Amino acid sequence: MNGALCAAKQQVRLAMKQKLAALPRESILEQSQIIQRKLLEFKPYVDANRISVFLSMPSAEVQTDEIVRHALSSGKHVFVPYLHKSPLPANPDIPPRVMDMVRLRDVQDYESLKRDKWGIPSIDSATINQRQRILGGGGSDEHQSDKGTLDLILMPGVAFDVAPESSEIRRLGHGRGFYDLFLERYAEKLEGLDLKRPSVLLYGLGLQEQFLSAENEQQVPIGPLDQPLHGLILGNGKTIVPPQLD
Repeated sequence: MNGALCAAKQQVRLAMKQKLAALPRESILEQSQIIQRKLLEFKPYVDANRISVFLSMPSAEVQTDEIVRHALSSGKHVFVPYLHKSPLPANPDIPPRVMDMVRLRDVQDYESLKRDKWGIPSIDSATINQRQRILGGGGSDEHQSDKGTLDLILMPGVAFDVAPESSEIRRLGHGRGFYDLFLERYAEKLEGLDLKRPSVLLYGLGLQEQFLSAENEQQVPIGPLDQPLHGLILGNGKTIVPPQLD
């Protein structure tokens, strides 16, 4: 990533961090409930059998607890992010830790997760070899890679907007590149398995304060590795999709 792009992204992240720090927790919970209710009648979610859902920090983003519980209770296969040491060849562009998606067994399994230092419920590494994984870690545990695919990924973000010319939905992450690299590796996996099926749907979940409107002076800066979303669900109940998918 070039220096100017990196600086532009950091500027938006800092501004959004300050905005969200002043947001009452009651507002975050209310918006999260609106999004969860919206999902119950949202066709991509209703139709999806295998979904990935991010597990939330205690503040400053959409809370996904009820979404995870509903998905598990309704019989969906629910996969959540898991960070582990990179099995990929040494490369300065690849972080030392990468992300995979691993399956939760049921609601009780979800409730048993311990929180990490950021307060996010996290998979115990001791249980990884007994869980389905989307990519697998490579090397000695490569056989744990699940040959299934994902229908839908519900993604977090720091900020979102709509590109004025292309109408693409843009997402700004936290800057670690976990989702970008996961999606790249996932696409390679599908190609390797020669699966003739649509790519996974990518939908962002955001608080209304995280959406940068056309009137806002700031925009979401993107680079060549940043993938546009298929849609965005906001805490005011609004669903945004590109015109060609509407």
